[in-house]
Amino acid sequence: MSPRKRAFWAGLGAATILFHLWLIFSGLVPNLVSRPLHMALALPWVLVFTARGTWGKVSGAVLTVLGLAASLWIAINHERLSDQYGFLEGNLQIAIAIALLAVVLEMARRSIGWPLPLVAVLALAYGLWGQHIPGEFGHSGTPLASFLGTLTIAEGGIWGKLTGVSVNIVAIFVIFGAVLNAGEAGQGFMNLAAAAAGRLRGGAAKVSVISSALFGSISGSASANVASTGAITLPAMTKLGYPKAFAGAVEAVASSGGQIMPPLMGAGAFVMVELTGIPYTGIMAAAFLPAVLYFWAVWVGIDAFSLRHELKGVPEAERPGRRDVLVTSAFFLVPFTVLLWGMFGLALTPQYAACMAIVTGALLLLLDGRLTLSGPRTLQRLEQTCLTAGRQVAMIAAIILCASIIIGVLSITGLGVKITSLILLGSGGRLWPAVLLTALACLILGMEVPTTAAYVISVSVAGPALIELGLSPLQAHLFVFWFALLSTITPPVCGAVFIAAGMVGENWIKVAMSAMALGIGLYLIPLGMIANPGIIGLADAPLMALVAALKIGAALAAISFGLIAPKSPWHRIFLIGAGASLLLVPFG
Repeated sequence: MSPRKRAFWAGLGAATILFHLWLIFSGLVPNLVSRPLHMALALPWVLVFTARGTWGKVSGAVLTVLGLAASLWIAINHERLSDQYGFLEGNLQIAIAIALLAVVLEMARRSIGWPLPLVAVLALAYGLWGQHIPGEFGHSGTPLASFLGTLTIAEGGIWGKLTGVSVNIVAIFVIFGAVLNAGEAGQGFMNLAAAAAGRLRGGAAKVSVISSALFGSISGSASANVASTGAITLPAMTKLGYPKAFAGAVEAVASSGGQIMPPLMGAGAFVMVELTGIPYTGIMAAAFLPAVLYFWAVWVGIDAFSLRHELKGVPEAERPGRRDVLVTSAFFLVPFTVLLWGMFGLALTPQYAACMAIVTGALLLLLDGRLTLSGPRTLQRLEQTCLTAGRQVAMIAAIILCASIIIGVLSITGLGVKITSLILLGSGGRLWPAVLLTALACLILGMEVPTTAAYVISVSVAGPALIELGLSPLQAHLFVFWFALLSTITPPVCGAVFIAAGMVGENWIKVAMSAMALGIGLYLIPLGMIANPGIIGLADAPLMALVAALKIGAALAAISFGLIAPKSPWHRIFLIGAGASLLLVPFG
């Protein structure tokens, strides 16, 4: 990329950052202003920045202009449109609505491929022609002007609650992550992990677990986590003689846990705040112990594998010194401390607290691990921050805007209620069959669309059924969110495994098989949360939560060890059976 082009995109990234920071401090900005402007800033990144080939660049530029015109028209005319109550007036407005929907679908296709846009297209087709479907799954029909208007000029579609979460919360935390990633925080994660676990049996793999948990808590993306931490941990493991399939599996599984690891987690956690009405601090508290247990299960699996293959720790000469650990750790500990102090100490909203942490992290960009200053290095880091933030905010916006179409159609047509009834009918009104049906639906959907979209769609149709059968809203949402994560390590579509396998040079199926054994917690902990609801009550009943966590932790250790270590089939069956019984039998 030429310096001029790089400067342009960095400037656009800076505009994205300043816009979202301005929204936090500007007071109440109408939703039909902030959300279309959010889309307008995302358009060039998705349609032009990533375009390949002449046709892709030309079509991307045309669609960007079209999308900009339509979204800016919405923002400029927001007062007039709010008086139309979602009903389009005239052919011009219908054309603008169609253009907006088409551009959103293409944004999603270019960002993440065909599956999610195809689901959205099927949803639109159902909304337009579902009245011709006989029986229970048809609908009464909605006038075209009302159907398209609800999706495009009101807050029932692409400008709905999900997009609001992307604008007001997710974007801020993405910017925070971009600031930390541009500085020494990533090296701090690696140094702290190497100092804590490098000397242990299977130490290089355990370093990967700790560093990926820390890094994933700010990246929120399994794929990004694998690509960044894996560049260091995978060569370290293979250099020490670890089997390639095992090394790739460790990195894929550890990186997948970042989306469930407080304090930041993935974008889906912020969506959960909006959908449940539970404060983000409550989501963090509920997710903390299950996330720790997930990494505990991975840790036990690595230990079991180390017993069979005699995996060495990191040589002492390659472990960082105490000073390096202390200094580089400060680059993420200080901003994290500011973030948590803002949320818990000052009782600020997560957005305000994140803004304080962003400023702190930006100031730390001035220094490196030797505590030296450099103007050119700082400018380079700021440029990298702008590029990363602009690109990642745009990608998440593309996903959420497209998912919002689906949620809007479910609401307009009542299809979500019908699917909920189908789940209740198929389960015979019993909780566990409904739980397993929901898990299967999440697994299938998660193979095709990103975690956030899979979670949103699944919880919209299955969440009410689970709640009606006795789960608390938080239980139901966390259960669905965890199972939506399965696509990262479960064949046939397992993004984290694909990337790790490519980086380590191993067959992806071998990596996936090892990853499923190491990542068994991703499959079992959601079931444990259903059988032992006390584990998500850390904020209200910490003692009961800790007891439930110890019980589930023992079960996971037995199952993980039983899958990997035993040479006797009977020993394996005993450990897995004992662990499953301990996991699923409720405490107290």
